[in-house]
Amino acid sequence: MADSSTNPMRLVPLVAIAVAAAAGYVWLRPYLSFDTLAANRAALEDMVMTNYPMAVAGFLALYVGIVALSLPGATVATLAGGFLFGLFPGVVYNAGAATVGAVLIFLAARMGLGERLAARIDADHGALGRLKQGIDRNQWSVLFLMRLVPVVPFFVANVAAGLLAVPLHRYLVTTALGILPGALVYTSVGAGLGEVFDAGQRPDLGVIFQPHILLPLVGLCLLAALPMILRAFRRRPA
Repeated sequence: MADSSTNPMRLVPLVAIAVAAAAGYVWLRPYLSFDTLAANRAALEDMVMTNYPMAVAGFLALYVGIVALSLPGATVATLAGGFLFGLFPGVVYNAGAATVGAVLIFLAARMGLGERLAARIDADHGALGRLKQGIDRNQWSVLFLMRLVPVVPFFVANVAAGLLAVPLHRYLVTTALGILPGALVYTSVGAGLGEVFDAGQRPDLGVIFQPHILLPLVGLCLLAALPMILRAFRRRPA
């Protein structure tokens, strides 16, 4: 019987995601945009007013699909969540859908390559193996930092964790909690889109880099890195 870890069928979900991401970038990017959201404002608001449960279900399914298939438009979807459902429960819908989509792509990466790749890296006695050991010793901190640092692309964090065979429960917890600050910021921006639409303007997506928002994020990053810092000092010779 063939080893299930070498079964090429394990790569199918990961390949499907890669194909969907490439196709989405080429064909769907114009539709999953702020302009599309603005053009369909009235229809979307009417859907929420007339059939709220269906609107929520459709929004969650679309958001999960965008994240799981690495399609363009995750930021626009977050804005839409705030615009359609308000800061609360919009932030819950946004964070929940993003977490589910992230877990799906994480499982695809881990099933396709992660377990074998992690085993090979663990067996490596060179720099790559030592790097993997360092990450394994600080998994909670590293995973939180990947979510909290605004410059780490969401897709990169999802795939990297899968390729390093991170335990699912750690990935789930750090993803669900780590994306909350960013989700809160962009959902808040989305909740104010009505005024932006009325003024014929575009939302300021650089708001996350403003000092009153960025500094608390930096503080959270330092807090997440604290266990690594303390561990490094304990390992230093007296």
